[in-house]
Amino acid sequence: MSVNQAFSEPVLSPIERDAALPAPASRFSEAITDLAAGVSRSWIWTRLAYQDIKLRYRGSVLGPFWVTLTNLILIVSMGSIYAELFHTDPMTYVPYIMMGILVWQFVSGTINEGCGTFTDAKDVIQQVPMPFSVQAYRVVYRNLIVFAHNVVIVPFGILIFKVPVGWGLLAVIPGLILLSLNGLWISLLLGTVSTRFRDIPPIVANMVQVLFFLTPVFWPLDAVQNLRSILALNPFFAWIDVVRAPLLGVAPEPTSWPILIGSVLGGGLCSFLFFVRFRERIAYWI
Repeated sequence: MSVNQAFSEPVLSPIERDAALPAPASRFSEAITDLAAGVSRSWIWTRLAYQDIKLRYRGSVLGPFWVTLTNLILIVSMGSIYAELFHTDPMTYVPYIMMGILVWQFVSGTINEGCGTFTDAKDVIQQVPMPFSVQAYRVVYRNLIVFAHNVVIVPFGILIFKVPVGWGLLAVIPGLILLSLNGLWISLLLGTVSTRFRDIPPIVANMVQVLFFLTPVFWPLDAVQNLRSILALNPFFAWIDVVRAPLLGVAPEPTSWPILIGSVLGGGLCSFLFFVRFRERIAYWI
């Protein structure tokens, strides 16, 4: 380039230079990019989840199977006692309580651990640039691993208590997928709120404990005929019912699938909008 050509180039004012720069991405597009980037980095959150399990049970002989053994003792104890209290046949009640407790632990574990989605990973977030959604996927996948360890007792329960098995058992797969999506938006929402207000985790833990007794987990829905139609609308019951009912060889309540799908869509939308609004503040709140 000659000297004359260099001097002939137009000189832009600061306002014109700013106008020539590309417009910054919106919060909406950044949030979508974050979620998509988290999915594409599945190798990160799967390995982090495995590492969490290893660290949690480091030095243990049985590892996460201690939880499985504890659940087995709990199910046998409660099944033999509460079957008498509810005047129910143990052959039908024990599978009911077994499936209910296992699914409840997955749901409640995702909710409780979802409060620490970002605060528990603050060292990683502050030092390694990665999508925030990676931590939410990590929470859900970690609880799926624990659920997989616990569910090993289900085939034995089906054989011992002669639970009917049919093609309806395949409904467990879409049920678990929707429950995982449900856990994803819960982890994003509670994780974001908990970074700002540290009182949220104990409040949520107490609420989950109360809901355990108010939800038909260990007591049958038919035990309260007068309130049956109302209790069937409990979202926590619906979340459990879509997985427990196929495992028991029966049809779920008519309202369970619509409630679960509605909670995934409605809760997911609210959680996403909240994530869009406050995503940039997570690192500062931590």
